[in-house]
Amino acid sequence: MKLTKEIVGTTLGLVFIGSSVFAQSLDDAKKAIDAEQYQKAKSMLKNLTTTQPTKDENFFYLGWVYLQQDYPDSAKAAFNKGIAANAKSAINYAGLGAVAHYNKDAAGAQSNFNQAATLAGKSPEPYVYIAKGYLLDPNPNADAAITVLNKEIGVNAKDPNLFIALGDAYRAQMKSSEAYKAYSTALDLNPKSPSPKVSTGVLWRFANNWEDSEKEFQAAIAIDPNFGPAYREWAETDIRWANKDPKMASAKIQEAVDHYKKFLSLTDMSVESQVRYADFLYSAGRFKELQDVANSLTKYPGVNLKVYRYLGYSAYENGDYATSNTALNTWFSKADPKRVIPYDYYYQGRNTLKAGKDTAAAIQELQKAVQADTTGALSGVYGDIAGVYYAQRKYEQAGDAYQQYATKSNKATLNDYFKEGFSYYFAYGAQLSSKATPKPTPDTTLLVKADSAFAHIQSKLGTTPNSTVTQYRARLYDLKEKDRNNIVGYAKPFYEKFVTEVSGKSSLTDADKKGLAEAYAYLGNYAEYKDKDTAKATEYFTKARDNDPTNAQVQYYFTKKGKPAAGKGK
Repeated sequence: MKLTKEIVGTTLGLVFIGSSVFAQSLDDAKKAIDAEQYQKAKSMLKNLTTTQPTKDENFFYLGWVYLQQDYPDSAKAAFNKGIAANAKSAINYAGLGAVAHYNKDAAGAQSNFNQAATLAGKSPEPYVYIAKGYLLDPNPNADAAITVLNKEIGVNAKDPNLFIALGDAYRAQMKSSEAYKAYSTALDLNPKSPSPKVSTGVLWRFANNWEDSEKEFQAAIAIDPNFGPAYREWAETDIRWANKDPKMASAKIQEAVDHYKKFLSLTDMSVESQVRYADFLYSAGRFKELQDVANSLTKYPGVNLKVYRYLGYSAYENGDYATSNTALNTWFSKADPKRVIPYDYYYQGRNTLKAGKDTAAAIQELQKAVQADTTGALSGVYGDIAGVYYAQRKYEQAGDAYQQYATKSNKATLNDYFKEGFSYYFAYGAQLSSKATPKPTPDTTLLVKADSAFAHIQSKLGTTPNSTVTQYRARLYDLKEKDRNNIVGYAKPFYEKFVTEVSGKSSLTDADKKGLAEAYAYLGNYAEYKDKDTAKATEYFTKARDNDPTNAQVQYYFTKKGKPAAGKGK
């Protein structure tokens, strides 16, 4: 369980404990938590809750460890025991509020946070954890965290943890100047803490300032060489650097793995730490290693169920679709529905597509993914949905999906726009030629949508010709004609442009010749029915016949004129 993406993990003064023997004190347990040595901290706190059952803080920190490890039910039970030990335990009410916020229970979160603030007195600690609770995924509320923190800072401006949490909240809002000021204040209040340096390094990472980011991590390690979370944040910075700079990708990904392994060596190698390593491998795109790690973790009783998610994701990426499908089915059947995220539906839908048996179910799963995604990260899924409909010749649905793909993602190519236009064009044609009873009224908005897609392509191409797009624009404008005997000529400029574009080629394909015959036949009809120019009409139809004597309109014209349709071609 993490604070909102890339926000923290390094928010307290972190101190590595190198000894294998730990004094069983709350301070030592808190230091283990700060160092992200969760298994050690949990063992110590379980002992403390037994030997000091009346001390409510023992239960809070045990609950907070559970919450960090994605066990909200266990966390809630611990917080309630803390309140049972002390009915006025502000910090345990803050814990209950955090669990409620994590579970998307806004009313429960607000009630418990209010109670924590009422009972806090002069202690700043409950306010720190109220803010941390507001920043928890999956629905961080940075505004609320900032309000709480600024109010407490107004009466207690000497606690560095308040300022670190404030910096994290501002960082969640991408307010870099405010976050930097808060971290600097925290460092001024406690110059021996490496945490503000690491937090500032993450801030530079947000700005893609890799070099300054690394300098901050190095400065943190200079303060404390065993400051594990500095290596973790450095590893995550390496990954982002690799994703943004292809030239550095290979070196930075390997460096990231090395830094993360260093982080693990400074914490513990518990199952929970291995789950965190799986988190990292997923963000690094190391799917082969991730599948191995996730598969081994499934062997542990009571392991965090998200390892099945990672096994499903990685197996899919590795082409092991059967394993992926089994793992995801396990995840969906056992996980709390509140833990399901859009990517779960995405991979499930992709697996269903690979199976090739139930495309309707696959589309339903992919649609769940994009509907649940509020970030836009999965907007590319509309392209997958469009591709399925397009292959099935469900053209109106395909057109809609391609339009959403183009609108909501930045990945659509001109070919995708062409498929959008093509789909809408053929959807209209299907309505026009439908044999259904009653016959549907063709939806002319489909032609408008098709033309918009084709026009977009031509606007991007500028003066570069694309005769195929020009031809389809001509065809769809021709469909707008209501009466051949009262031809308006909507398609005329497009067919003329098509003739110019194709005639300029050094050599013509059979498709080019058929296209020219189509264009000249249209121009011939326009000359005959609109201009009443028989000679011009014959000239155009002759050119059409020279390119394709089998063209139906050519044959009709010359048969009507009592002349043979055969021509020399060219």
